[in-house]
Amino acid sequence: MLRVSRLTDYATVVMTCIAAHPHDVLSTAQIADEARLELPTVSKLLKSLGHAGLVESFRGVNGGYRLARSAEAISLAQIVEAMEGPIGMTECGLVEGQCDRESQCTVRGSWQLVSHVVDNALRAVSLADMLKPPARPQIATVALSELKGRTHA
Repeated sequence: MLRVSRLTDYATVVMTCIAAHPHDVLSTAQIADEARLELPTVSKLLKSLGHAGLVESFRGVNGGYRLARSAEAISLAQIVEAMEGPIGMTECGLVEGQCDRESQCTVRGSWQLVSHVVDNALRAVSLADMLKPPARPQIATVALSELKGRTHA
């Protein structure tokens, strides 16, 4: 099954908790309580999200965390990248020279296209969108004409 890691899923939960309080600085304990996650897990997530520039930290008695920019300006892709690195379905689709079969590979271009579609889908969803309840389930679709004959070798 293709899916994001549990920590990445938890990172989106933590980010939506913080985004729900745009004018507040929240302590790690407040975030953990609201997200219903263990405090050490939330601390680990906030460290990674801070390194990625998605949250700001404040020290002191009233210290804590808030979003580094508006929820509308943070994409789901940025959260995934903060936790997992570059978005790509295969290693060779991200960086050339990662596979000794690259020169004779017939599927690399197709995987690159799929990676591009996934990346665009994640970039199209903002943290603000994650706060809204979905109107109805939506299935991402790609026109067959977009896939036919296209490779990014």
